[in-house]
Amino acid sequence: MKDLQTVDVFFSVQSFSEEAIRGKTAIIIDILRASSSIVTAISNGAKKVIAVEDMSDAVKIAHTMDPNDYLLCGEKNGVKIEGYQLGNSPLEYSREVVEGRTLILNTTNGTKAIKKSTLAQQIYVGAFLNQKSILDVMKQVDNEIVLVCSGWEGRLALEDTLFAGSLVYHLFNGKLPDTAKDGAKVAFGLYEKFGDDLAGAIRGSDHAKRLSELVPEGDVPFCCDVDKFNVLPGMKDGILTDLNG
Repeated sequence: MKDLQTVDVFFSVQSFSEEAIRGKTAIIIDILRASSSIVTAISNGAKKVIAVEDMSDAVKIAHTMDPNDYLLCGEKNGVKIEGYQLGNSPLEYSREVVEGRTLILNTTNGTKAIKKSTLAQQIYVGAFLNQKSILDVMKQVDNEIVLVCSGWEGRLALEDTLFAGSLVYHLFNGKLPDTAKDGAKVAFGLYEKFGDDLAGAIRGSDHAKRLSELVPEGDVPFCCDVDKFNVLPGMKDGILTDLNG
């Protein structure tokens, strides 16, 4: 079993330096909602997802592609960006809409976490929706694992930390070794306290409350569904694809 000393948790995009990720395996977490949308899109047949930091980068990439091949996707402060085909609700990423398409995605927090982690040896995108796939790969890697919670504007997001805690809890069968790093201890403890009612805890989180007037009603419960999809979005040549495929 992997020594928990080699599993750490960062609680927001602003809580770590790019150098802190170098050579490690990074699991990017943005439950509400970028990682949930990426997992859903890839499960529903999206060919690839290109994560970008901002709208200007998205437009530059789009100009190099056939308009029939891509969809511009994303949000700013929870609201779909004007002129984009899709926002950041996983419910929008149906098979009819995304199958065979390349998604160019930029979001307020999640895609920034992906871009900031580019020095990692490997990047995966995790959500409750594909928890088993993430746990399986965590058991296989032989270097340090960093669970990168996107947070919200530099602050801890309960839902991201809960998922990080769920990964730590299940990876080590509910037993926290004395060698655990502080970040893993915090996430583990939060999951122990709230894990029996994930949907309720996340529905009452600050970020869910902020989004309540902006996003479809079904988004939060959908994002709390555990192991709905068997996909492993991972980075290959700068592009996210299903590495389970």
